[in-house]
Amino acid sequence: MDNFIVSARKYRPTTFNSVVGQEHITSTLKNAIKTGQIAQSFLFCGPRGVGKTTCARIFAKALNCQHLTADYEPCNECDSCRAYNESASFNVYELDAASNNSVDDIRSLVEQVRIAPQGAKYKVYVIDEVHMLSSAAFNAFLKTLEEPPAYAKFILATTEKHKIIPTILSRCQVYDFKRINDSDIIKHLQYVAKSENVEAEEEALRVIAAKADGALRDALSIFDQIVSFSGGNITYKQTIENLNVLDVNNYFKMVNHLFSEEVSSALLLFDEILSNGFEAQHFIAGMAKHFRNLLVAQNPSTVRLMEASDSIKQQYAMQAQNIDKALLLRALDLTNECDFNFKSSNNKRLSVELCLMKINANYVFMKNKASATKVRQSRE
Repeated sequence: MDNFIVSARKYRPTTFNSVVGQEHITSTLKNAIKTGQIAQSFLFCGPRGVGKTTCARIFAKALNCQHLTADYEPCNECDSCRAYNESASFNVYELDAASNNSVDDIRSLVEQVRIAPQGAKYKVYVIDEVHMLSSAAFNAFLKTLEEPPAYAKFILATTEKHKIIPTILSRCQVYDFKRINDSDIIKHLQYVAKSENVEAEEEALRVIAAKADGALRDALSIFDQIVSFSGGNITYKQTIENLNVLDVNNYFKMVNHLFSEEVSSALLLFDEILSNGFEAQHFIAGMAKHFRNLLVAQNPSTVRLMEASDSIKQQYAMQAQNIDKALLLRALDLTNECDFNFKSSNNKRLSVELCLMKINANYVFMKNKASATKVRQSRE
């Protein structure tokens, strides 16, 4: 049996152009190489799984590449690039600060800085999870970071920028990586699926992207999990079943029940959802998001703010046409309030049921008020 390589490693970008969703970072780094204005130290910060370490490695490789492409990408063919790709480079040093966070570890690194690069222009030090360094280690690192040799470049990466002491921040060029939006994640998953000869429905990939919450590495890990579950044919139904995600159709049904004369159907549907193993807070948070999407769908100019496929957007638009904006705003307010107070509630199921009944009562009240107004106007 061939050794399986997870998609997050197999499809890790090797050039700036293949990095997903961080164009503002990659273009700046390429311009720095183009103009020769390369700072002595960089700080890459942002959420997990968005490409911080990947960009650090590509940048480190590009700095010593002997034959950069016309677009200032590493060629991956010269001796320096091949040595790095084979983990045999003497000019790029990677340190995991999570497990090497003592003063002695930093002193060892400082000693290495004194050694000039071998057959290359720069010696690059990539320090991952730099926020894990102890206060004493940070202080031991300060002088070297402020006045390193001309050939030494430092790339620090962290998920917790607020834990970096100000004296370190002031010595670095800070690059803030952003969460990757769902559309970019979906495009990349489609590319991976095609490369792996996997059939995947777009709605299924959209669920994976939403579950990943802006982290491409998480999305690829979930993708591998679903491929193993489905046997190479990823469907929407299989995906929500495996990830324990509540089908959006349940929310459409719930809204139809809430904006009707009978609230009992809404309570029975909620009971069915709980019986299927879904958390009440997960449901009420989803309801709040659904009401928000309905509000967005009422105006054609704001539909683009919704993360959904075209077919689902049409469903939202059709349902939103039949509901007054004031009712949607009140429903959104009630569900958001219920979600906010959920953890402090002693009877969590009752708090959600009460929220649903209030939404329905508000609809009935508004409907009766409108009917009474019509009757009065007809008599006049």
